[in-house]
Amino acid sequence: MLPDSARELKARLSRRLSDAPRRTVLSRGVEAEALDQGGAIGWSGVALGLTPVAPNSVHLAIRLVDEADAEVVLAGLDDAARAEVDVRVIGRVRLLGTPAPGWSPEELQRRVRPLRPGLSVGHPDVTAGTLGGFVRLPGQEGLLALSNNHVLAASDVATEGDAALQPGVADGGTADDRIGTLTAFVRFSPEPGNLVDAAVAALADGVAADPGALPGGALAARVSAVDDVDPDELVEKVGRTTGHTRGRITAVEVDGVGVQYDAGVVTFDDQVEIEGLTGAFSAGGDSGSVIWRSRDRAPLGLLFAGSTTGGSAGGGVTFANPLATVLRELGVEWVSARG
Repeated sequence: MLPDSARELKARLSRRLSDAPRRTVLSRGVEAEALDQGGAIGWSGVALGLTPVAPNSVHLAIRLVDEADAEVVLAGLDDAARAEVDVRVIGRVRLLGTPAPGWSPEELQRRVRPLRPGLSVGHPDVTAGTLGGFVRLPGQEGLLALSNNHVLAASDVATEGDAALQPGVADGGTADDRIGTLTAFVRFSPEPGNLVDAAVAALADGVAADPGALPGGALAARVSAVDDVDPDELVEKVGRTTGHTRGRITAVEVDGVGVQYDAGVVTFDDQVEIEGLTGAFSAGGDSGSVIWRSRDRAPLGLLFAGSTTGGSAGGGVTFANPLATVLRELGVEWVSARG
């Protein structure tokens, strides 16, 4: 279907689901069922987006927490609409800021100077995430390291001026590994509609950085718009845990992505979904990685969360904030290379 028709269907289905009862899955996996007055069992979670399938043609992407949700969601679609949907059960979506112990590229976890994208980084109260890239404030010369709020700002707990470490604590980082200070982060809202999980730390005097030190060289200076995506668009990233991986974009404009944080679930809209070409595209500890388009090396996303199921290649799916939205929300400019 045409993208505008899919957006209209997405909005209509979203409105219907917002009035439906929900099942809450508790931490021990026990379901507390919320019943409406008619006794119908509700749904436990769904995200809706667009899957490019051909030039100017998309399917409605429906991402479910539980297979049982399919009956509730698809009941609102006629046969013609059902032929235009891409339904996947991806399970719970969790942060990718906690590394999997003992499994990561050794080089990215150690202390490295000058700094470069893909390295282990974090707030002193966080295990470790990934230094995604570098930005600067308009009209200013100093560089800032870009990553997630939950990596550099401890999920809203930190205070501006707190230290940023490289490597992160999980990789042996201490106060002696301070690279700069937390400068800004976008706070989470308890209401649906969050757009980014993002933060920046200003580099301390004398801490050198090489923004273009990536596989294949520097990324493009122009940030890609998410609506400029081909069907099965190939992308890449370098992350602290899984290193350099390749994947494909499987959905854009995904609304209602509920992500489990320590303090509860935070719901995001307008996200990008990616799956790995072989297995998982990312794993715990890769949060903060910048994702770029393979065909022209244009950066397009900031990785922050994912699931362990739902990917067609045997791994889960990864979610990323559109990088253009991240830069806008933080009021910063992308830096692709030295100088």
